[in-house]
Amino acid sequence: MPNISARKRCAWVNVDDPLMLEYHDREWGVPVHDDRKHFEFLILEGAQAGLSWSTVLKKREAYRKAFDHFDPAKVARFTAPRIEKLLQDPGIIRNRLKIESTVRNAKAFLKVQQEFGTFDTYCWRFVDGKPKVNKLTSMQQIPATSPESDAFSKDLKQRGFNFVGSTIIYAHMQAIGMVNDHLVDCFRYRELR
Repeated sequence: MPNISARKRCAWVNVDDPLMLEYHDREWGVPVHDDRKHFEFLILEGAQAGLSWSTVLKKREAYRKAFDHFDPAKVARFTAPRIEKLLQDPGIIRNRLKIESTVRNAKAFLKVQQEFGTFDTYCWRFVDGKPKVNKLTSMQQIPATSPESDAFSKDLKQRGFNFVGSTIIYAHMQAIGMVNDHLVDCFRYRELR
């Protein structure tokens, strides 16, 4: 059996954290074209604001349950009592602003789907329909934002989304493969190129 920790990975990956390892090796940077997955990552990226991604990954299953498997049509109908119930759920990040923004973002997400057919069609326009491949050799080179994330963030805000600042949106773009920011010596960089 090959030694999983012997593979060269991005420096941010803690190989002793199985969730983080799995996320890096199977999800991060893989182009997403499924609207429910887009919604999931938007919600999780917003929830992560001010926290570590590891914290969010540990709560991901609870988020799936709490937010109806990231079905934006269902989340858009969440009522004030449902929000109050979520605030008592220890499995998720119990921040009122983040939970309320998830409901608001679900409504805005549905409007984008109505206008563009899919959220996927809408968001990939910001990178001309194909992943932007960076050639980064160190963690210090990974940007926090980009002109594309600035434009994407600004447009989302104009459409009524919250917790979508340029830094959050750049992280979202990395997660869903709009940007390949795997370091060039990481085995995933070549696989995703």
